[in-house]
Amino acid sequence: MASHVVGYPRFGPNRELKFALESFWHEKSTTRDLLEVGDHLSSSIWKQMAAIGIKYIPSNTFSYYDQVLDTTAMLGAVPPRYGWSGGEIGFDVYFSMARGTASVSAMEMTKWFDTNYHYIVPELCPDFNFSYASRKAVTEYKEAQKLGVDTVPVLLGPVSYLLLSKPAKGVKTTFSPLSLLGKILPIYREVVSDLKAAGASWIQFDEPALVLDLDSHQLQAFTETYSELESCLSSVNVLVETYFADVPAEAYKVLTSLKGVTGFGFNLVDGTKTLDLIKGGFPTGKYLFAGVVDGRNIWANDLAGSLNTLHALESIVGKDKLVVSTSCSLLHTPVDLVNETELDEEIKSWLAFAAQKVVEVNALAKALAGEKDEAFFSANAAAQASRKSSPRITNQAVQRPTPALRGYDHCRATTVSARIDAQQKKLNLPVIPTTTIGSFPQSEELRRVHCEYQDKKMSWEEYVKAIKLEIKKVIRLQEELDIDVLVHGEPERNDMVEYFGEQLSGFAFTVDGWVQSYGSHCVKPPIIYGDVSRPKPMTVFWSTMAQSMTARPMKGMLTGPVTILNCSFVRNDQPRFETCYQIALAIKDEVEDLEKAGINVIQIDEAALREGLPLRKSEQSFYLDWAVHSFKITNCGVRDTTQIHTHMCYSHIDDIIPLIFDMDADVITIENARSDEKLLSVFHEGVNYGAGIVPGVYDIHSLIIPSAKEIADRTIKMLTTNILWFNPNFVFKTREHAGVKRALKIMVLAAELLRTELAHARKEKYE
Repeated sequence: MASHVVGYPRFGPNRELKFALESFWHEKSTTRDLLEVGDHLSSSIWKQMAAIGIKYIPSNTFSYYDQVLDTTAMLGAVPPRYGWSGGEIGFDVYFSMARGTASVSAMEMTKWFDTNYHYIVPELCPDFNFSYASRKAVTEYKEAQKLGVDTVPVLLGPVSYLLLSKPAKGVKTTFSPLSLLGKILPIYREVVSDLKAAGASWIQFDEPALVLDLDSHQLQAFTETYSELESCLSSVNVLVETYFADVPAEAYKVLTSLKGVTGFGFNLVDGTKTLDLIKGGFPTGKYLFAGVVDGRNIWANDLAGSLNTLHALESIVGKDKLVVSTSCSLLHTPVDLVNETELDEEIKSWLAFAAQKVVEVNALAKALAGEKDEAFFSANAAAQASRKSSPRITNQAVQRPTPALRGYDHCRATTVSARIDAQQKKLNLPVIPTTTIGSFPQSEELRRVHCEYQDKKMSWEEYVKAIKLEIKKVIRLQEELDIDVLVHGEPERNDMVEYFGEQLSGFAFTVDGWVQSYGSHCVKPPIIYGDVSRPKPMTVFWSTMAQSMTARPMKGMLTGPVTILNCSFVRNDQPRFETCYQIALAIKDEVEDLEKAGINVIQIDEAALREGLPLRKSEQSFYLDWAVHSFKITNCGVRDTTQIHTHMCYSHIDDIIPLIFDMDADVITIENARSDEKLLSVFHEGVNYGAGIVPGVYDIHSLIIPSAKEIADRTIKMLTTNILWFNPNFVFKTREHAGVKRALKIMVLAAELLRTELAHARKEKYE
């Protein structure tokens, strides 16, 4: 019985790629150095999987930034502003597209389906001339071949690539990137031809767009594409892989009828309806790659349950055509549980990271082949039983109030317009107030303080003294720049979600559980294993300390319940909304304590609300109902004079704007600078929104800092709506201090420029 892995984490067990990228970007290492790190990481993964016994080992899943950007490079789909003149695309052009330069903006970045991973959005136009400009897929296959490992090269499928693209700036919105299929297929043919010549016997095309709600024209594109490719796919086995959700019935029919395709991969962890479709009919003689090991969460597989599922599938497709696989790439999980020496042993027994999931895949394949490892299966069964019966999972004091929440809307007592009036009297803010998202850069000295305190080399008193000094610096900087609503810079926090999780019950934390978010940026998601509650206040101490240092309003900074949920590895033994409601009640307690302590502006970030949106429209309404409800629970009890902010970034939220209104926040910050201002276009196209709007006026990830006039010109269209604020589009934590100061100074100047223009316009109106 064969085994397969869709993809594997790229960062390495010790985040080697992160440090190599940052060294390269800061010109402390060479191209050769970076390539050597990539070669080492890739070869280690291939050899590890081969040693375990995986038959279908993926290649070309390693990336120096993002697999969609890799495909853009392969197709030579470089926007003209990067000055690429042809030939093999090097790191200079590649990273310019991802990060921008001092003179050219980066391409848009957004979330990859409903995950916390980000991809670089291709920008296409009708007259684009594509060319075969990166041979990375072939090069990686040959590198594995030299090591004696026969791999399955992985390509992002042509239809999914185009469906994930957008019209370039200036191109009519009616233009469909899908119309470019005929232009990119010749390049796919060249890639396939090169892979076949190199000796590849299997090629994997990832077509995750098949799990979306596609219309007949889009589905027809799959049929036409693989019919066009059929001749070049002869003499090679082709796997079309899907993941993240059920495949709709119509898409299933189209997929399983594709010409030139040998096997089909399905997510059977989240795809229970897909399982029914397979049982209802699967093409004779085709391979089924059954994704029964969860590639997105960290819970150990229920091996007995998965084996039962596989036996049922075996009777449908035949023993020789069934391949055990992961539900998606293991990119979304940490690398190896073996590094977690500080994790509670009972909780650790419930978990499986990428390395352990590969072992699970192989163990299931061997069990199907009659070589079941009884000891391994027994240990797994004991861990499953332990998790179900452990007293640390359930807290009745938390469980009791949760069911009643669904029957109450938790709205604030008055309308947003009435609240805004009350808040203005209290806060006395100018027209177009300025503020920032929250965190400021963390110096090496501050990181040292964190490490020494965590390692118990520094007392609490010494730690408070160091953090207090950092807060004072951030406040003085903001006052010097004349920012209106201040933040304390969050020097006490390494990561927002982790910071709150560490202070809530029901959470566990890892030492090396890093997961790639984008580029060199990685996160360490908390693990929600049990019922959630707040034992004591979490931010009140630091927020009140900061407020005591200034007469200006100081924002209390909290992460919202939906974002905490969506940025964590969540327990899978109860519905997600129940866990979210528990977190919401904990944040509600914190909001009310901040208000009692004299904090009049409180930001409850829901940056990841959109990420949890189900991929199928039929399931979205239920999610949005409980997600918005969870946010409203957090602040339903505050006074009218307490101003509630929220923040969203790097997501396609334009299609859920009405639900964002339902959140009933007083001020909302929306990323605007990196998405061609398309999100804010919603607000000046007839949409009436009564609360404050804070467009992210520049991209803090970009090396370009716009001028004050550029910022003013970019946002003046918003003045027709209501209350406009100025804000960057994201936190400053990863930026340099000098650049932050300059950028904020320009932002304040832009606000002053607009205030002057407004005053002049009013004067002319009444003269």
